[in-house]
Amino acid sequence: MTKQLETNRQRYGIAGQAVLVARNGQVLFRGADGEADIATHTPVIETTVFPVYSLAKLFASTLAVQRIEQGALTLDGPIGATLPGLPAHWQGIRLRDLLDHTSGLPEYFEAPQNGTLAAPLPADARAVFAALAQTPLQFAPGTRTRYTQTNYLVLAALLAADGGKPYPQLVEDRILRPLQLRHTWLGPAALPKHGVATAYTGRNGQLMPDPDLAWPDDALGHAALYTTLDDLARFLQAMTDGELVGRATLQALWQPRTLPDGQRGWFAAGWEYGDNGIDRQVGHDGGTRVRVRVLFAGSLDGDVDTVVYLTNGSARNVWSRTLVDSILAAMAPERFPAEALAETLRSLALDTGQDDDLRARARAIRAASPLDDIAFERTVNATGYAVRENFGIDPALRVFALNADLFPMSANAWDSLAEAYAAKGDDVQANALYEKARALARDATRRKD
Repeated sequence: MTKQLETNRQRYGIAGQAVLVARNGQVLFRGADGEADIATHTPVIETTVFPVYSLAKLFASTLAVQRIEQGALTLDGPIGATLPGLPAHWQGIRLRDLLDHTSGLPEYFEAPQNGTLAAPLPADARAVFAALAQTPLQFAPGTRTRYTQTNYLVLAALLAADGGKPYPQLVEDRILRPLQLRHTWLGPAALPKHGVATAYTGRNGQLMPDPDLAWPDDALGHAALYTTLDDLARFLQAMTDGELVGRATLQALWQPRTLPDGQRGWFAAGWEYGDNGIDRQVGHDGGTRVRVRVLFAGSLDGDVDTVVYLTNGSARNVWSRTLVDSILAAMAPERFPAEALAETLRSLALDTGQDDDLRARARAIRAASPLDDIAFERTVNATGYAVRENFGIDPALRVFALNADLFPMSANAWDSLAEAYAAKGDDVQANALYEKARALARDATRRKD
């Protein structure tokens, strides 16, 4: 996996990174690579402190689940019963909907553009409640998923009201001190002077400093968490071992949620939820920089794998999911065939010296993959869009062309290829391919009829 770290750093222009992979609490891999500060060339080491942004939400969800397990709070109880002062149309929202971003609450701030906020951050949660009191919900609670920071601002306020203490003190009392997480901080005020990674973002392919916002204390349920590789791994181990929440409780709550329209929600008790047919996967991200993931085959009583991937930013703003997937592909390609395929395709997309044998390579890649045709085509298509986002149209065209070559009767494969040519500015080729996709779609509809 050391080689994969080097590949990722070079491929995406990652400033610095640290990764830990464990099974049942036993470390399988632990490594660091790159620079914590590119101006001073300070290297990332395994004890470097990273800003981890929205991973803060995992602490808030853990505190909530503890209180649910204790019977003090209920998933389907109205939040207004615990938290006074809410706008009237928020009071009936369920705790479940805050945790899973299905509340319909509007976002309380606009993400900064080039480091600049459109408006100052509110001073506290009460200011947010007042500012949004006349704003309608985005949808009826429990009917859709829309990720907002407001959900966890309200959740932190609710937990403080329930616990009778400021939210940061609850985190200290119930998570940091019991687990002896001595290198984890909410907010930057108490950070050490040295050993903290500088955050960067990619602008025009270059790394630029990207300091965190000056979040008020009431926002610490969703932002401004700083921690290390080992502290995060310890937190994940404690969760899956039942130290913070009983395994039976967690097992019951880490379940997919079906919304009224039949779609599956994105979250389970505040953790991103996925299922690859073998493993359940729960975790969270801090945007393009950091991600944690827990993997288990049905039950927490069996083998449990955890992955922590921390970076301080990349020139290409690569999504953190891609980074974790690459580690899984390197760790066990036979267990994670979709992730392994995506990593192979990324290498192919960037290998501009092999255009002449693209068809032969496509067939070799298909023959080597255990995925069925539907999963294979879907993975190739998704990887094509990811490559387009990170590397531009020409590398993505190679991936989309491979899909169309392997699945010539797929309207979707030709449509994606046409879209890429349109983005490249080749309207003649794009229109021809769009027509091909439409014809295949009409034929498919006739066959169904």
